[in-house]
Order: sequence, then structure tokens, then C-alpha cells
Amino acid sequence: MKLFKKALSIALVMTLVFSLAACGTKSNNGNKNTNTGNTSGSEATPEVTKDAAGSDQYEIALITDIGTIDDKSFNQGAWEGVEAYAKENNKTYKYYKPTEKSDDAYLTSIDLAVKGGAKIIVCPGYLFEVPVHTAQTKYPDVKFIILDGVPHAGDYTPDIASNSYSIFYAEQEAGFLAGYAIVKEGYTKLGFMGGVAVPAVIRYGYGFAQGADAAAKELGLADGSVDLKYTYVGNFDATPDNQAKAASWYNEGTEVIFACGGAVGNSVMKAAEAGGKKVIGVDVDQASESDTVITSSMKNLKKSVFDALGTFYNNTFPGGTSVTLDATTEGVELPMDSSRFAKFTKEDYTAIYDKIVKKEFTILNDTTALDKDGKAIADASGLTLQFVKVQMVK
Repeated sequence: MKLFKKALSIALVMTLVFSLAACGTKSNNGNKNTNTGNTSGSEATPEVTKDAAGSDQYEIALITDIGTIDDKSFNQGAWEGVEAYAKENNKTYKYYKPTEKSDDAYLTSIDLAVKGGAKIIVCPGYLFEVPVHTAQTKYPDVKFIILDGVPHAGDYTPDIASNSYSIFYAEQEAGFLAGYAIVKEGYTKLGFMGGVAVPAVIRYGYGFAQGADAAAKELGLADGSVDLKYTYVGNFDATPDNQAKAASWYNEGTEVIFACGGAVGNSVMKAAEAGGKKVIGVDVDQASESDTVITSSMKNLKKSVFDALGTFYNNTFPGGTSVTLDATTEGVELPMDSSRFAKFTKEDYTAIYDKIVKKEFTILNDTTALDKDGKAIADASGLTLQFVKVQMVK
């Protein structure tokens, strides 16, 4: 009798286990996995059907950096490009989330993607520079797209193999659009809260200051009438310290903060919500994150990834090259349909965008903004601005 009860208990447990497993992998139409949870390493959740042969093979892969595919930032923008291309062209696709922030973890995820059938792998962010450098040699038959980075062996000397394609963005133009629009909207007490002073963040900030200056000139404002508090908080995290700093700026009169640092933006949004102030988002359209987001200074990540995947399948993959996408290729933008402007119109946006495309403005970046000795300026206070007064805050 005891043996019978024990066997019956085991049977019931196994039934429960299989029932729970079935709930976790419930499919639609018998083959499409509908569980989109974000997991780690080899357990990253498939996003589409199996291939024609019925095997678990996914030919387009994306490796996330330290964030997730729904981070409302860089990973999400890149993933939207993968998803859009794959669905439109009936390609299998999948993402992999590394278990930690390290070169080894990124390479492990790349290994898993290749083992899973990846023919082309999208790697969003400069953290992939060294891992992609290793992978491009290890997997010569696999193509790699790296965003905001260039493969190198740890020495920062670019080494792009024929199976890798490096994409950068003209963040200074995206920042310029945001700075121009916000001053045209009527704001003159501005803030720039960057994460870490890496080139992309620096370019956003420099462009923001120059765009504000250009708008102030067109509006006929007095010299130095636009105040710009400017800092790098030293991280890309949502922290009480970042929220407190943003709150103190708002309390001191700042009307709008350009939050340029990943999750730093979440801290700024909370401070803005408490103080009834405004935020400018970054990288992707962050309007849905908070009603305080008046607009977002965007890289057109979705389009750039979509187009890059198209070159692979059209046999025109530009391997061995690096490109900087700017306004001439619609590589940067403001999301006017979701922006909460009251004065700055779509016509205004089209006009300024056209001027940027035609190079009617000289928009300096981290390498072209030089001091009197011909060296790169140390911070935004070194920019030559007539109407914007920059206050560097530590």
C-alpha cells in the first residue's frame, strides 16, 4: 500500500509539472511561441515559428546589451528593426540576453545564436566592440551588424572584417533638433543630464546646446538669455541620486531636462512628474514612458537595422565598412506625431530638418569642436555660443 501511495504521489507531481510546462509554452496555431518573456543565455525565448524543416533554427539574431528588448531605449529600437524586417520578409528571428555584462558573456550569447542557426547577428552598443572583433574571425560565414561601435581588439584601433558592418549615428544632429525645437517652443531654462561622457552622449549634448543657440538667434533673444545646466552623472542607471539631482535642478528653475543616459531618464521623469516639469527623451520615442516627455531626440534605430538586414538579403552587405547615419539618410529624428509641442509645428520641423540636410548649419561634435589651440574642448562650456549660457555641474 505504501508503495502504491508513493507511486501515485509521483504520478500526480509529474502531471502537475507537465501541465505547468504546457502553460509556459502554449503556442498559437500550433507553432508560434507566444511567450515573450525576457530570459538569459540559451533560454532566450523564440519569437517566431520554426523554419520550414521544423527545426529550432533562427537565422536573424539580436544580442541585447545590459538592458532588455523592452527597455524603451537602445535595445528596443534595434529589436523593432529586427522584428519589422523578419515579419515583413518571413524570416525566423530570436534574441539572446547575456547573463552578465562582460565580453565572455556576450561571446557566449553569440555562440548560442550561431548554434541556433543565425546567419546575421545584430549587436546594439559599444559594449560589443571587442566581442564582435573576436566573433567576426571565429565565425567568418556569419554577418555582424554592430550599432554605435566598431570592432577592435581592446586597443581601440578599428578592425572591421568583411563580415562586419559598423553603424554610427550623428547624435549631434539629433541633439540639435531637440535643442532647436525646445527653445522655439518657448523654453529658456534648460538642462542636459548625460549618463557617462562617452562620445555618443557628448555629441547629443553638444548638438543640444548648438540647436538651442540657433533657435534663440532666430527668435531674436538677448545674448546669454538661455540657461543650460550641464552634467554627466557617471552612470546609466535609475538611482535616487539621479532623481534628487534632477529634482534640485527643477526646483532651481530648470524647465526642461534632456535626459541622455539610458535609465537615467526614468529618474528624471519621476522628478519631472513631482515638479510639474518637462523631459526630453533619448534614442527612441519615450513619450509612452511619461506624460512629462515633450519629445525625444532619436536615432532611427528601427530603420537603420531594417535597412542593414535588407543589404544582407539583397547580397549587398557592406562588410568591412563603418557608416555614420545622419539627417541625409533619415538616421536621426524627432517623433513629431507623439511629441507634445504646443507651438513647434510639423512645418517648423520639416523646415529645420531640410536646413540640416542641406548643411546650412555647421553642427560641431566631440571631434570637430576645438579650442583655441586646436584641441578637442573639454566640455560644453567651451562651445562658442552667443545666446546659450552653459553652466557645468559636477
